[in-house]
Amino acid sequence: MFAKQYWFPAKKYGFGWGMPLCWQGWCVLAAYVIPVILAAMFKLPDREPALFWFVFALQTLVYFVMCWWKGEPPQWRWGNK
Repeated sequence: MFAKQYWFPAKKYGFGWGMPLCWQGWCVLAAYVIPVILAAMFKLPDREPALFWFVFALQTLVYFVMCWWKGEPPQWRWGNK
């Protein structure tokens, strides 16, 4: 009935996902990138490296889960076949 709309396409070469296809994917990407940039700008890696890397790992995990949930099924690809 409803076609599934992917937020993240599968990469053409390799394993994983490419750049977002729709505004929802771009919002998820921004929610991942902006806090990392802000933390780096405020020298959090210098003052509290353990906290910085914990937050970075947590954000990366959440981003990966969103890509897995809303992206095309990942598989190894070798171009258009």
